[in-house]
Amino acid sequence: MLMRQTAGDRLFGVINGILLLLVLAAVLYPLLFVVVASISRPEAVINGEVWLWPKGITLQGYAKVFQNKDIVTGYLNTILYTVAGTALNLAMTVMAAYPLSRKDFRGRNIIMAMFVITMFFGGGLIPTYLLIKKLGMLNTFAVMIIPGAVSVMNIIIMRTFFQTSIPIEVQEAAQIDGCSNMQLLVRIVLPLSVPILAVMVLFYSVGHWNAYFNALIFLSDREKYPLQLILREILILSQMQDMVKMGEETFTRQLMNAESIKYAVIIIANLPVLMLYPFLQKYFVKGIMIGAIKG
Repeated sequence: MLMRQTAGDRLFGVINGILLLLVLAAVLYPLLFVVVASISRPEAVINGEVWLWPKGITLQGYAKVFQNKDIVTGYLNTILYTVAGTALNLAMTVMAAYPLSRKDFRGRNIIMAMFVITMFFGGGLIPTYLLIKKLGMLNTFAVMIIPGAVSVMNIIIMRTFFQTSIPIEVQEAAQIDGCSNMQLLVRIVLPLSVPILAVMVLFYSVGHWNAYFNALIFLSDREKYPLQLILREILILSQMQDMVKMGEETFTRQLMNAESIKYAVIIIANLPVLMLYPFLQKYFVKGIMIGAIKG
């Protein structure tokens, strides 16, 4: 039987709903504006005429962005870095988190403490650069994958998930039936860990997709640049002369083209991640809550 709501309860619900709508508008409007501005006439955007609906629909910004061959190369490189990096991240995280979740693994607390120490102390940029150089990874594919092969925070989250969400009785029953530790992991633990695996895929893939700092420091070959570094050049380092044909157009037209390109590259950079999230969203909340809270 439902409890009867008082006037105070109803007032709280109304106020709460209004506040949530305001928060939704604050989060959603910038995304909507970027989409609308990317297909509107740049003159209308600069003059502040664009709010909710596009004015003078044009795909000029997208056309000029894709005239730059480096964009396509950067896209392919980023896809490669993201797929390979996420696969390695997931494998390393599982291999670290599962043993640490087992109570029969001796020394697990000491090893976990050593992992946690690395979250508070790091060598710094110059020692890291010297180490990468000494290992021969400068300007290589590996430098975008190996230095960030595992996240201690994600190990902690996944270890907690294994400890709290997979009954120890199930694992003991599998061992009695003759499962080895590897078979137990592959046949029992991983199939029951789809929510946390989906969370890890999302975390790691978004990190790789948006990564540019390692490329900025360790890569010198433009053919290996990821998408974010190419876009950084376009937006920050003014590497759009070829696209806007500087010298053949007036300064005003160059400014208009730069404005349309700015919003187009934001959409191009974020669209794949926005397309990925809906497929993982149903696992996301469950996985992150169970994995982050120790029962």
